[in-house]
Order: sequence, then structure tokens, then C-alpha cells
Amino acid sequence: MLQHFRPALVMLVLFTVLTGLVYPFAMTGIATAFFPSQAGGSLILDKGGVIVGSSLIGQAVTSDRYFQPRPSATSAPDPKDASKTVDAPYNAANSTGSNLGPTSQALVDRVKASVEAKHTSGWQEPIPADAVTTSASGLDPHVSPQYALAQVAGVAKARGLDEAQVKALVEAKTEGRFLGILGEPRVNVLALNLALDQLK
Repeated sequence: MLQHFRPALVMLVLFTVLTGLVYPFAMTGIATAFFPSQAGGSLILDKGGVIVGSSLIGQAVTSDRYFQPRPSATSAPDPKDASKTVDAPYNAANSTGSNLGPTSQALVDRVKASVEAKHTSGWQEPIPADAVTTSASGLDPHVSPQYALAQVAGVAKARGLDEAQVKALVEAKTEGRFLGILGEPRVNVLALNLALDQLK
């Protein structure tokens, strides 16, 4: 019996050490050495060196002086009833989409309400899709260039800036497709808003 038990125990200890300690520490070390920013969470600092967020996680923005992110469908446990959830936009501890399908009346109603709110605040057609729909993670830090450009007039007016100056900033902060072919052009909202604060 012991002759069968000993190899199993040795393998258990060996693979626990290899996969539980050696491999994670090696990968962390390599990532930190070659990609320190990404390994540290892709944090973004303001001019004073204070961490204001991550380039990978969107944030809720309420002021009309800043560009708005796309809506978020993340939630959190209801403080009154732990078996239920409540809306908690950009809750990084609970990254998820709404899981509502294209035939969901709740999704249709939510998008219609968002479109109506945009019309009420003076938006013109066409309204970009990402202005009224959530991303799969609920934490998408990017918006389409079309959505960012649609916000230029409002942001410029709120800040007393020239629209052409704000539009040029959006165009400068637009990231192209990865390797020129993968993905879609996008604008990181936090990076854009930080650059906006530096405009005179």
C-alpha cells in the first residue's frame, strides 16, 4: 500500500510547488521585468503623480465637462437583500454584461429610453450604438470615435473651448486597429479626459 501511496504524494507535492508557486512567481517576474505598466494594472497617473484609474477599466463620469463612457450594466449585491442585485455602474468587482438577448423587452426598453434621453439633451441622429448599449464586460474603457465626436459640441460648450480644438484632441487620442487590421478604432475615455484637463 505504501509503495502506491508514496508516488502519488510525491507527485501531489511536486505539482503543487510547480504550478502553485514556481510558475506563478516566474510569470509575475517575467511580466514585471518586460511589461511593468501592464503587470501593475495599466494605471494612469495625473500630472501630480496621483493614480486616477486604469486604461483597462472604464469609470462613471457625471459632469458634462467631460466625455462620457458607454453605459455599464454591472451590478452589486443589494444591501437590503443579498439574494438580489442592484445596478452599480462600473463595478470592477462584478464585471458582467446584462445577459439580455436581442428579443428581451427589457433591453429594448432600456435602449429606447437611452435614445430618448439623448434626443432630449439635444443629440442629433444618428446616435452611435455604443452611446446607448453596454459592453460585454460592463467596464469597457473605450468608446467609438463617432461617440466621442458626437460629444465634442457639448464638452466644448461646458468648458468654453473652441469646438475645433476639442475635436482635434479627440482625433489625436483615437487609437487605430491593432496591427492595422484587428479590432476597431477606439478612444480611451479616461486618457481623453485627462488630456482635456490640460487644454488651456
